[in-house]
Amino acid sequence: MPDLTLSAALSHTAVEDLNQLRDRIVTCLGKLTDDQIWARAASNENAIGNLVLHLCGNVRQWIGFGLGGKPDIRVRDREFQAQGGATRQELAERISAVVDDAVAVISSLDEAALLRPTTVQGYNVTGVAVLVHVVQHFGQHTGQIILLTKHATGEDLGFYAHLSNPTHAEKTP
Repeated sequence: MPDLTLSAALSHTAVEDLNQLRDRIVTCLGKLTDDQIWARAASNENAIGNLVLHLCGNVRQWIGFGLGGKPDIRVRDREFQAQGGATRQELAERISAVVDDAVAVISSLDEAALLRPTTVQGYNVTGVAVLVHVVQHFGQHTGQIILLTKHATGEDLGFYAHLSNPTHAEKTP
Protein backbone atom coordinates (compact mmCIF):
# COMPACT_ATOMS: atom_id res chain seq x y z
CA MET A 1 0.00 0.00 0.00
CA PRO A 2 1.43 3.43 -0.86
CA ASP A 3 2.07 6.05 1.78
CA LEU A 4 -1.29 7.38 2.91
CA THR A 5 -2.44 10.14 5.16
CA LEU A 6 -4.42 9.06 8.20
CA SER A 7 -7.64 10.29 6.62
CA ALA A 8 -6.93 8.41 3.38
CA ALA A 9 -6.07 5.25 5.32
CA LEU A 10 -9.30 5.50 7.33
CA SER A 11 -11.38 6.04 4.20
CA HIS A 12 -9.60 3.19 2.40
CA THR A 13 -10.20 0.81 5.30
CA ALA A 14 -13.89 1.78 5.56
CA VAL A 15 -14.36 1.18 1.82
CA GLU A 16 -12.57 -2.19 1.92
CA ASP A 17 -14.58 -3.35 4.94
CA LEU A 18 -17.95 -2.25 3.54
CA ASN A 19 -17.24 -3.96 0.22
CA GLN A 20 -16.16 -7.19 1.92
CA LEU A 21 -19.16 -7.23 4.24
CA ARG A 22 -21.56 -6.44 1.39
CA ASP A 23 -20.10 -9.31 -0.64
CA ARG A 24 -20.68 -11.67 2.28
CA ILE A 25 -24.30 -10.56 2.57
CA VAL A 26 -24.81 -11.04 -1.18
CA THR A 27 -23.27 -14.53 -0.87
CA CYS A 28 -25.70 -15.34 1.95
CA LEU A 29 -28.69 -14.05 -0.01
CA GLY A 30 -27.67 -16.25 -2.94
CA LYS A 31 -27.81 -19.38 -0.79
CA LEU A 32 -31.31 -18.75 0.53
CA THR A 33 -34.83 -18.86 -0.81
CA ASP A 34 -37.05 -15.81 -0.55
CA ASP A 35 -39.03 -17.61 2.16
CA GLN A 36 -35.85 -18.23 4.18
CA ILE A 37 -34.84 -14.58 3.82
CA TRP A 38 -38.11 -13.43 5.37
CA ALA A 39 -38.45 -16.18 8.01
CA ARG A 40 -38.46 -15.22 11.69
CA ALA A 41 -37.96 -17.82 14.39
CA ALA A 42 -39.95 -15.64 16.82
CA SER A 43 -41.92 -12.42 16.57
CA ASN A 44 -39.23 -10.49 18.46
CA GLU A 45 -36.52 -11.46 15.95
CA ASN A 46 -35.58 -9.90 12.65
CA ALA A 47 -35.54 -11.75 9.38
CA ILE A 48 -32.50 -11.49 7.13
CA GLY A 49 -34.60 -9.31 4.83
CA ASN A 50 -35.22 -6.87 7.68
CA LEU A 51 -31.52 -6.73 8.48
CA VAL A 52 -30.67 -5.95 4.85
CA LEU A 53 -33.30 -3.20 4.71
CA HIS A 54 -32.00 -1.87 8.02
CA LEU A 55 -28.41 -1.74 6.77
CA CYS A 56 -29.53 0.04 3.60
CA GLY A 57 -31.38 2.65 5.66
CA ASN A 58 -28.52 3.09 8.11
CA VAL A 59 -25.82 3.50 5.47
CA ARG A 60 -27.96 5.83 3.36
CA GLN A 61 -28.72 7.99 6.41
CA TRP A 62 -25.29 8.09 8.05
CA ILE A 63 -23.10 8.22 4.94
CA GLY A 64 -25.44 9.59 2.24
CA PHE A 65 -27.08 12.21 4.42
CA GLY A 66 -24.52 12.70 7.18
CA LEU A 67 -21.45 12.94 4.96
CA GLY A 68 -22.81 13.26 1.43
CA GLY A 69 -25.48 15.90 1.94
CA LYS A 70 -28.25 13.82 0.37
CA PRO A 71 -31.82 14.11 1.68
CA ASP A 72 -32.61 12.11 4.83
CA ILE A 73 -35.51 9.94 3.62
CA ARG A 74 -35.17 7.15 6.16
CA VAL A 75 -38.19 5.72 7.96
CA ARG A 76 -36.40 3.32 10.32
CA ASP A 77 -39.48 1.53 11.67
CA ARG A 78 -40.42 0.29 8.17
CA GLU A 79 -37.14 -1.60 7.96
CA PHE A 80 -38.27 -3.86 10.79
CA GLN A 81 -41.99 -3.99 9.96
CA ALA A 82 -41.49 -5.48 6.50
CA GLN A 83 -42.44 -9.13 6.24
CA GLY A 84 -41.60 -9.66 2.60
CA GLY A 85 -42.04 -7.72 -0.57
CA ALA A 86 -38.47 -7.90 -1.82
CA THR A 87 -36.80 -10.92 -3.39
CA ARG A 88 -33.29 -12.05 -2.63
CA GLN A 89 -32.18 -10.57 -5.97
CA GLU A 90 -33.79 -7.21 -5.17
CA LEU A 91 -32.21 -7.14 -1.71
CA ALA A 92 -28.79 -7.99 -3.18
CA GLU A 93 -29.18 -5.17 -5.71
CA ARG A 94 -30.29 -2.71 -3.00
CA ILE A 95 -27.44 -3.43 -0.61
CA SER A 96 -24.95 -3.31 -3.50
CA ALA A 97 -26.25 0.04 -4.74
CA VAL A 98 -26.25 1.53 -1.24
CA VAL A 99 -22.68 0.41 -0.58
CA ASP A 100 -21.57 1.66 -4.00
CA ASP A 101 -23.10 5.07 -3.24
CA ALA A 102 -21.44 5.11 0.19
CA VAL A 103 -18.08 4.19 -1.33
CA ALA A 104 -18.37 7.13 -3.73
CA VAL A 105 -19.03 9.50 -0.82
CA ILE A 106 -16.29 8.04 1.37
CA SER A 107 -13.78 8.17 -1.49
CA SER A 108 -14.43 11.89 -1.89
CA LEU A 109 -13.74 12.77 1.75
CA ASP A 110 -10.69 14.72 2.79
CA GLU A 111 -9.35 15.37 6.27
CA ALA A 112 -11.55 18.44 6.74
CA ALA A 113 -14.69 16.45 5.89
CA LEU A 114 -13.71 13.69 8.30
CA LEU A 115 -13.23 16.21 11.11
CA ARG A 116 -16.32 18.31 10.30
CA PRO A 117 -19.19 18.03 12.78
CA THR A 118 -22.51 16.69 11.55
CA THR A 119 -25.74 15.57 13.17
CA VAL A 120 -27.30 12.21 12.32
CA GLN A 121 -30.28 10.76 14.22
CA GLY A 122 -29.82 13.53 16.76
CA TYR A 123 -26.20 12.54 17.46
CA ASN A 124 -23.56 15.26 17.10
CA VAL A 125 -20.61 13.47 15.54
CA THR A 126 -17.64 13.96 13.22
CA GLY A 127 -17.10 12.30 9.87
CA VAL A 128 -14.65 9.93 11.57
CA ALA A 129 -17.35 8.86 14.03
CA VAL A 130 -19.77 8.31 11.14
CA LEU A 131 -17.35 5.96 9.37
CA VAL A 132 -16.54 4.04 12.55
CA HIS A 133 -20.24 3.73 13.43
CA VAL A 134 -21.29 2.56 9.97
CA VAL A 135 -18.56 -0.05 9.57
CA GLN A 136 -19.09 -1.40 13.10
CA HIS A 137 -22.87 -1.49 12.67
CA PHE A 138 -22.59 -3.10 9.24
CA GLY A 139 -20.24 -5.76 10.62
CA GLN A 140 -22.53 -6.54 13.54
CA HIS A 141 -25.53 -7.18 11.33
CA THR A 142 -23.48 -9.02 8.72
CA GLY A 143 -22.50 -11.45 11.46
CA GLN A 144 -26.17 -11.97 12.28
CA ILE A 145 -26.97 -12.60 8.61
CA ILE A 146 -24.12 -15.10 8.35
CA LEU A 147 -25.30 -16.95 11.46
CA LEU A 148 -28.91 -17.05 10.25
CA THR A 149 -27.72 -18.29 6.85
CA LYS A 150 -25.67 -21.06 8.45
CA HIS A 151 -28.69 -22.09 10.51
CA ALA A 152 -30.95 -22.12 7.44
CA THR A 153 -28.55 -23.93 5.11
CA GLY A 154 -26.52 -26.07 7.50
CA GLU A 155 -23.37 -25.25 5.57
CA ASP A 156 -20.06 -23.57 6.20
CA LEU A 157 -20.00 -20.50 3.99
CA GLY A 158 -16.24 -20.78 3.45
CA PHE A 159 -15.34 -17.16 4.17
CA TYR A 160 -12.17 -18.22 5.96
CA ALA A 161 -11.30 -21.39 4.03
CA HIS A 162 -8.08 -19.76 2.86
CA LEU A 163 -6.78 -19.83 6.44
CA SER A 164 -6.62 -23.63 6.29
CA ASN A 165 -4.29 -23.51 3.29
CA PRO A 166 -0.75 -24.37 4.43
CA THR A 167 0.70 -21.77 2.05
CA HIS A 168 -1.49 -18.99 3.44
CA ALA A 169 0.53 -15.99 4.51
CA GLU A 170 -1.01 -14.64 7.70
CA LYS A 171 -2.42 -11.16 7.21
CA THR A 172 -5.30 -9.10 8.50
CA PRO A 173 -8.44 -9.78 6.44
